Amino acid sequence: MLGTLIDIALFAGLHAWLGVPTLVANSLSYSVGIVNNFVWHRYWTWPHRPRKHSGMQFSQFAVVSLSALMLNNLIVLLLAPSFGALFVHVGYGALAAKICATGVGLCWNFLANNFWTFRDAPLKT
Repeated sequence: MLGTLIDIALFAGLHAWLGVPTLVANSLSYSVGIVNNFVWHRYWTWPHRPRKHSGMQFSQFAVVSLSALMLNNLIVLLLAPSFGALFVHVGYGALAAKICATGVGLCWNFLANNFWTFRDAPLKT
C-alpha cells in the first residue's frame, strides 16, 4: 500500500504540478514504487517463505512489476482522455485514470508475486 501511495503522489507531483508527460511521469513514479514494494514484500508480506537469492527474486519481481507497468500505462492512456473531460484541469483526469489503473495493477502484482516470485519452495521427497 505504501508503494501505491508513493506511486500516486509522485505521479501527481510530476504530471499535474510539474507538467511531466503522462507516460514519463507514470513510468518514473511506478519504478520508485517497484523498489519500495520489493523490499516490503520480501521482509514483511512473505517473510515466512523460503527466500531465493535476492538478485533472482528481484528479477522475478521486476518482470511482474514491469508487466504491470505496461498494463498500467495502457489503462492510463485509454482512460485519461475520457476522465479529463470530466474535470476542469485535464491533469486530474489523468490522475483518476492512474487510480483505476493502479487497482488493476495491484491485483495482478499480488497474484503473480504470490504464485511465482515469493511462492513456497517445492517439497523435497
